[in-house]
Amino acid sequence: MELRKINKNDAANQWEYTTSLPEDENGLTNPFHGVTYEEYLKKVLPLIISYEHPKDMPDWFVPETYYYLWDGDCIVGEFRIRHCLTEALRSGAGHIGYSIRKESRGKGYGTAGLKLTIQIAREIVPEDEIYLRVKKDNIASQKVMLNNGAYFAYEDEEHYFMRIRK
Repeated sequence: MELRKINKNDAANQWEYTTSLPEDENGLTNPFHGVTYEEYLKKVLPLIISYEHPKDMPDWFVPETYYYLWDGDCIVGEFRIRHCLTEALRSGAGHIGYSIRKESRGKGYGTAGLKLTIQIAREIVPEDEIYLRVKKDNIASQKVMLNNGAYFAYEDEEHYFMRIRK
């Protein structure tokens, strides 16, 4: 298993994974659901790559890097690291968002992928803890976070807000 940063060489696999994700599932939004491969190559891929070193973005935008979890020649998950937090992110989505391919769930990919992502995030994020958010009814994702050393910081009606010490 390996975690690879989004790149042009893996465009076809990344496109297939990205466009197959629902528009919104368990709080992870995907504005690129269903785009054509041509659109992905010309617009989406350069845009997502630019998120790591953003230019001309709104004030609320923070640098974000996309990574894909590979098992052999297949992408089984996507992990996003937001490099720092705004107040909205601090009390919202946090540093890391992720998804696992539906048919690959329940096989340990979430736990393994988050572990690799946390190793990278520890070098990037300036905060003392890595912030995560999970829907209360997403038990599998809660277990993934807990398996990676997360603790429950607080909750609201819909979510648990988890933290992992750096």
